[in-house]
Amino acid sequence: MDHTAPRLGQGFAWQDLQVGQRFRTFRRTITESDLVQFINVTGMLEAIFIEEGYEGGAMPGRPVPGALTYTLIEGFILQTMIQGTGLAMLELQQKILAPVLVGDSIEAMVEVTAIRPTSKSGRAVVTSRIDVFNQKGTQVMTYTAARLLAGRA
Repeated sequence: MDHTAPRLGQGFAWQDLQVGQRFRTFRRTITESDLVQFINVTGMLEAIFIEEGYEGGAMPGRPVPGALTYTLIEGFILQTMIQGTGLAMLELQQKILAPVLVGDSIEAMVEVTAIRPTSKSGRAVVTSRIDVFNQKGTQVMTYTAARLLAGRA
């Protein structure tokens, strides 16, 4: 096995990033199956999520938990930007701006806002702002994440 060949899908070492750098994720449509699986595994069995046409709801359509929107975007980030280099999520500040419904497609813009090397073995705390949009271009969520990322040896 040639261990010198670049690894497909390897995330960024913190030294490969710079403040102001931006990345756009892929877009993904949220399905009824996504909603059902998520609320079942998390126990978020709230009427607004499990009852079609719930009369006490604040909006028409089939809303999904903000946590589902967040975790789908985090999946994109993990699979691409930090795969193999992400060591820990240290802090998260989140604001939900608009509802996301079954059938909506979401994508995000990730901007690196700070990089702070640590004193321990070439690691750094990398902070980024993640703005999430639906298929209409409406911003539905924004959050800031501080992660511990590995560096190059």
